[in-house]
Amino acid sequence: MTKHYNVAVVGATGAVGSKMMEHLIKRNFPIKSIKFLASARSAGKPIEFNGQTYTIEEATPESFEGIDIALFSAGGSVSAALAPEAAKRGAVVIDNTSHFRMDPEVPLVVPEVNRHVLKTIPKGIIANPNCSTIQMVAALQPIREKFGLTKVVVSTYQAVSGSGIAAIEELKIQSTQWEKGKDVEASILPAKSDKKHYPIARNVIPQIDKFTDNGYTFEEMKMINETKKIMGLPGLHVAATCVRVPVVSGHSESVYIELEKEATIEDIFASLKEAPGIVLQDDIRAQEYPMPIYAEGEDPIFVGRIRRDLDNPKGFHMWIVADNLLKGAALNSIQIAEAMIEDDLL
Repeated sequence: MTKHYNVAVVGATGAVGSKMMEHLIKRNFPIKSIKFLASARSAGKPIEFNGQTYTIEEATPESFEGIDIALFSAGGSVSAALAPEAAKRGAVVIDNTSHFRMDPEVPLVVPEVNRHVLKTIPKGIIANPNCSTIQMVAALQPIREKFGLTKVVVSTYQAVSGSGIAAIEELKIQSTQWEKGKDVEASILPAKSDKKHYPIARNVIPQIDKFTDNGYTFEEMKMINETKKIMGLPGLHVAATCVRVPVVSGHSESVYIELEKEATIEDIFASLKEAPGIVLQDDIRAQEYPMPIYAEGEDPIFVGRIRRDLDNPKGFHMWIVADNLLKGAALNSIQIAEAMIEDDLL
């Protein structure tokens, strides 16, 4: 008989939280009971799940008594305060924020790449990686397994939904302002960057998060450090440039890789065709390649525009697209829990 679990979702009203709820239903996750937790401001509000109405509860340490799996997506400060409390009470925490990702005692997991690390969870907390990192490492892993990997250079084209529901609304408002010939408001959202906040409609912004002292943004450093940790390659050469584009959902990435062994285009195609969760979409004669407009709402990671570098026989270029709210966040979190269930770790 299938075992069922007591589940808590922290931050269910957010962009990622709502997708978690959808996919718990879609994937028929074995739920015995479920509760939805949020700040005191949202407590008491009704929320619909699988045809039933629940009441959102205020998230407190005591909320996690009897919980088996706690899915967190309510911001780093909430995770910092409550994830250890949930783990202390016996819950396995799967955290979608960046707070625990680089903690050496917290596994950072993409199941297609490193599910084996789930066997050891010292703090009872598992970190869900950055959305852009997830889709890239999942696409590169089947290639790395056969041919090795020495270098990754990535430029991202990230959708506004990566910043939350308010950012989606901002893009819609600014687009309407453009259509009506009005001046576009550049500060609908509080600035997350140093001081300025630029309009996103009809624009491309080469900055996501604040700049660090080395000239890279925190988003770029997340991709660099997380890629090395997930793939277990601390010496891997990784560089990233992260860019926000006026797309609602679906992150796109231009990725250049260098392999340890030489491979053909056919070898790369074969590796990706066999990989779970990957869809090879590469037919340049028919102009078929991944695009966010078609990836939105889809579970897989789409890979195309694969070509050999013109100067380096071990270098390849590719284009990777995925729904950042699904495989980049909510879906990967649920797949982590599913992997633990399948491996009898829960």
